[in-house]
Amino acid sequence: MAPRDTTLFCLVLCLGQKIQAPDGNLSIPTISATPGSVIPWNESVKILCRGTPESYLYQLEILGNSTYKVVEKKLGFQKTAEFVIKHMDTNTAGCYQCRYRKQYSWSVHSEALELVVTGLYDKPSLSTDGCLVVLPGENVSFRCSSAHISFNRFSLSKEGRAVLSQHQNGGRWGDFILGPVNLSFSGIYTCYSWYSGSPYVWSAPSDALELVVTDTTSQDYRTENLIRMGMAGLLLVVLLAILAENWLGHQVPHEEAQQDLPELSCSRQKTQTEWTFGLTPKGHQVDTRH
Repeated sequence: MAPRDTTLFCLVLCLGQKIQAPDGNLSIPTISATPGSVIPWNESVKILCRGTPESYLYQLEILGNSTYKVVEKKLGFQKTAEFVIKHMDTNTAGCYQCRYRKQYSWSVHSEALELVVTGLYDKPSLSTDGCLVVLPGENVSFRCSSAHISFNRFSLSKEGRAVLSQHQNGGRWGDFILGPVNLSFSGIYTCYSWYSGSPYVWSAPSDALELVVTDTTSQDYRTENLIRMGMAGLLLVVLLAILAENWLGHQVPHEEAQQDLPELSCSRQKTQTEWTFGLTPKGHQVDTRH
């Protein structure tokens, strides 16, 4: 092979490797589901794959038979691509991942996103042997039980997101212990039952239980502050009432004094007039018998 042909062959080979190989400088994409990863039967879910603004191609894949296969592609420069599954069922439930392409390179795959479809079996029951209002640092135990069917897997979910799974070798209940809890553990909990052979197909959700983790110290401070504010307000009202009474007490005598002044003045004027015109005031008559 001529040197020129050899050089051209190497350039083509290197370019082909660059196109196919992931670029280590590309950031790892992130994948998420809205409204959540636990979806009722026949409901829709939106899968978001976030890359970079320069990404012009996104690819969504699902795991099947130990290998991932392409589900859908999105073309166009965008930082986040949206993939919509309109009807969740046993075929669309599973483990997803995504990646994006920038210039000549593919990014690495995102972490796995597990989408579960629910409602295939009757709902279990969720119960607790303790109180649902607890303090930080305590433990809370839940039991998820099935009345008629034996399952070997149970899962506890908080507001549409699986938080714990309990494995059983056959039985009708699974026990969960949360703790030591903090304020972030507060929320609505449900549970599901399923079989290990179908990890993405669950029962209908149990009736919900609400767990409240309360910080009594903060509540005591708030109560004390409210009491202090109430006492301060009451004291202010009393002071205003005293000031108002004091002010009115000075005003009333002053007004009465002003009302008496014209009568005294008229009386004095009358006395002066009688003396001026030679009239003798009563009680001072002169004896004229002499």
